Amino acid sequence: MSFQNLIYEAELGLNLENPHEKSMLADVIDEISEKEYKEGRPLLSALVRVKGQKNQGDSFFRMCERLGYGNWKELKKNSKFIEEQREACREFWSDKKNFSAYL
Repeated sequence: MSFQNLIYEAELGLNLENPHEKSMLADVIDEISEKEYKEGRPLLSALVRVKGQKNQGDSFFRMCERLGYGNWKELKKNSKFIEEQREACREFWSDKKNFSAYL
């Protein structure tokens, strides 16, 4: 899912052309993932990317570094890392037991 799709689907009304609003969105996404991590759940922000890019932005990898996954620059180079994070999200939230527990 792209930032733009997230804004549309969640009816956030943010403008990604506005640097302040784009930064606010990135902060909220990081905050959600940090909470998920503390609760033992996968990083939801692994599924949100900048439109037109294959990978996450630097802020995602910096957050991962803060959470103890390793050096953010190395994580960014490791395509396997982001795929593992995405797969962990899909697997966790595809499990009906997990999904219904957090509705």
